[in-house]
Amino acid sequence: MIRLQAVQMREIHLPLIHRFETSFGATSTRRIILLTVFSGEDAGYGECTAGEDPLYNSETTETAWHILADFAIPWLLGKELDQASDAARILSPIRGNRMARAALETALWDLEARQRGMPLSRLIGGERREIPCGVSIGIQPSVEALLAKVRHEVSDGYRRVKIKIKPGWETEPLRAIRSEFPDLPLMADANSAFQLSDLPLLRRLDEFGLMMIEQPLAHDDIVDHAVLQKQLQTPVCLDESICSAEDARKAVELGSCRIINVKLGRVGGFHEARLINDYCSRCGIPLWCGGMLESGIGRAHNIAMSTLSGFTLPGDVSASKRYYAEDTVKPPVTVTPSGTILVPESPGIGFAPDPDRIERATVRRREFNFK
Repeated sequence: MIRLQAVQMREIHLPLIHRFETSFGATSTRRIILLTVFSGEDAGYGECTAGEDPLYNSETTETAWHILADFAIPWLLGKELDQASDAARILSPIRGNRMARAALETALWDLEARQRGMPLSRLIGGERREIPCGVSIGIQPSVEALLAKVRHEVSDGYRRVKIKIKPGWETEPLRAIRSEFPDLPLMADANSAFQLSDLPLLRRLDEFGLMMIEQPLAHDDIVDHAVLQKQLQTPVCLDESICSAEDARKAVELGSCRIINVKLGRVGGFHEARLINDYCSRCGIPLWCGGMLESGIGRAHNIAMSTLSGFTLPGDVSASKRYYAEDTVKPPVTVTPSGTILVPESPGIGFAPDPDRIERATVRRREFNFK
């Protein structure tokens, strides 16, 4: 039983070690909302993955703060929940704003796991005790700079490399990587940068033997992606288009993709992620965990999700040191020399929040207490 007695909400600012660029913009500092939820002597931790600007999707750090403070937290504060998954039902009348809802829902899952004295991965039904890791490399100023990044990540043992692409930055970088790394598991992420009229160009990507091309067309499309997938040998992976298990079902039935990227915030939390996992496992559609430049708290939740049965491909769940000089957890997330992360066996997310680091990064906070 969870009785939500208090919630602490913070906005923290974390500078990235390296500027991260995609087809829709670049990020140097992450504005992140962290939540701590309290029930009796127990606490759970969650992170909102919304971006600073409404470019990946319609949510931002600011909109998420509003939805959490004015709707989601007041709706749950003081409530008694049989289990964390009940939060998804209570918050479901809030349309959209899945990243805001997920921040609260995932914190409650962590809380329940700690109450039960079990790892979060086991509470959600995860099966793996070690997960394979890949990396995502942003758009670089030159092909040589990109190759240097790829060499570094391969030397660190990562199992798969994903590069961001956009019109004018696709065939040349992919050809250069393939020339040097002919057998490297490689994928390209377009973040909706192309149109169906770009079919001749997208067909040319078949020559590079990619694992997948991620979200080449519009962020909310599944119809044109179905047309595109029929014309490509390379599997299409959908990201932004899939916000629920129903979205996954429709996309699979239309033939819009052969692979799906699941981001915990984008789908609204563990309840929906597990529904997507179960559906895609039945249909034979491989899943993998996408990243949103999370701090260690969000990264720990991603590790747990990646243990679910359907997550058979290496995800964007990499070491803390790739992004942040100081992370929000201690010890930081690390990757083995063989390119894997060992799933924590301690209760909850398995990592301890670093209160000193979080305090130094905090720019605003708000407390909610049930009286």
